Amino acid sequence: MIEDNIRVLRQAAMVTSDKNYKIEKSWCVIAGNAELIDDMAYKAIASNHNVKILFREHVILNEGKLDKKFDFIMLYGNSIIINDFKRETSQRGGAFIRIPRSYLGEEPNLMAFIAPDDVIRNVVSIIEKSKIPFAILQESQTTSFINIDISNEVRLPNFIKSALKPFYNANEVVLSAILLSVDKNVHVGKVQSVATSNKVFVIDFKDIVTED
Repeated sequence: MIEDNIRVLRQAAMVTSDKNYKIEKSWCVIAGNAELIDDMAYKAIASNHNVKILFREHVILNEGKLDKKFDFIMLYGNSIIINDFKRETSQRGGAFIRIPRSYLGEEPNLMAFIAPDDVIRNVVSIIEKSKIPFAILQESQTTSFINIDISNEVRLPNFIKSALKPFYNANEVVLSAILLSVDKNVHVGKVQSVATSNKVFVIDFKDIVTED
């Protein structure tokens, strides 16, 4: 990974050596298992301040007797380096959406949703049936496994829980990240309410402030 970072940093330095060149910056959201997000966080820290970590979340969704666990991270920085994050995330089965700065002026009321794919699809269906005008600008799904554990509320000996875990993890949980645009300001609260009430994590871009 360090060699990859050096390669990308050198590429960025070559492109930006022209004094008239303005560095383009963008946001990205990466979702997947904890190991992937740990490595993406390290990669951002090793980028020599070219990419900033805006926040990272560890999510546990309780569904009956099962806990579905995943992580995601939001980054901001040099678009050349952000593109390298996209390449590595794709190779390792994570979900990735990239948000160029141009989107802020071109698209109204940007929001990112992160949740299991079946939950995302259900929420999008509810919003559509509510006659709210919106568009999905980007979508990405994981192809690697999301961790599933038996809930702590289930009273079983730990050795039995350990024996049952491979059975639950054999059923892959697909995680989705989507970027959507809501046409009218008046509908933003409704969209957020539908999403959060269905255990979807929402990033509202009007709350994201980045100083260059």
